Amino acid sequence: MDCCRSANPFRLCSALRVLGSFMVFLVLAIVTLSYYAVVVVAWGPRLSHGFPVSVLASVIIVVFHLLLALLIWSYFMVVFHDPGAVPANWRPLLDEESLERTASATLSDYIAPETRASTSSTLEGIERRPNTGYCVRCQNGKPPRCHHCSVCQRCVLKMDHHCVWVVNCVGARNYKFFLLFLIYTFLETLLDTFVLLPNFVKFFGDARKHSSSPGNLAVTFLAFVLNLAFALSLLCFVGMHTSLVLSNTTTIEVYEKKKAVIWKYDLGKRKNFEQVFGTKKLLWFLPLFSAEDLEKIPALKGLDFPTRSDVEL
Repeated sequence: MDCCRSANPFRLCSALRVLGSFMVFLVLAIVTLSYYAVVVVAWGPRLSHGFPVSVLASVIIVVFHLLLALLIWSYFMVVFHDPGAVPANWRPLLDEESLERTASATLSDYIAPETRASTSSTLEGIERRPNTGYCVRCQNGKPPRCHHCSVCQRCVLKMDHHCVWVVNCVGARNYKFFLLFLIYTFLETLLDTFVLLPNFVKFFGDARKHSSSPGNLAVTFLAFVLNLAFALSLLCFVGMHTSLVLSNTTTIEVYEKKKAVIWKYDLGKRKNFEQVFGTKKLLWFLPLFSAEDLEKIPALKGLDFPTRSDVEL
């Protein structure tokens, strides 16, 4: 009995960290395979063909490299960017301090037009002290929407989930980067699937006639199957996370939201979107935040979240 009590079930979760380097190399291996299949085998040789094949090949290769650059940039931003750690000895702000921080704010800064009608037109519409907790393992306070990750062995601000593919937690400060990684990976795999389709169909004829290199045939076949599988699976993930962003919900909060009549963090689609991507439209497509957004949008820091005034906390 004593050995059962002393057993730590979270050691199994911690073991997932061992997969870290392997998953990074796996991602890079899939990218390399796709690059070789699309650029070297399928479309690179067609650049020397006459019009219009050479033009089409040029467009495909340019778009491929653009998406690949954005994909890799977003990926490494998720891998290496801290999702958000709770400051040592964190405690919630006092009412007076919270009011001072929001004195210059107005309701229109936080509540979208479609939601504003149901809320108060005063500063009382912004509640900044939802229920907070205490983490026994970290021996520290827990800000709202914060959860303890059994893999990272620490509390993560606005934790969404721990992703083995990025070897990191996805939280308040890297969620945008994770979403961009999902989107660009989906677009890249979708592009690869379509541009490799003619070669995949041709694969069976070439295999019978032995008219192409066995190595190139194998690369084309494997790249097409992998990209098709990833594109189909990522379509579901992109759709799910789009819904979560527009409702200002994390994966962990889905069950909690189902029990609520009105979700307290739902400020309207536009404001919900801006709490993840910021307000600068030019930066929506890049894994970057402006200094102004980091200063003016508390949710990006992960410690403070505006809520609806028509929901009792």
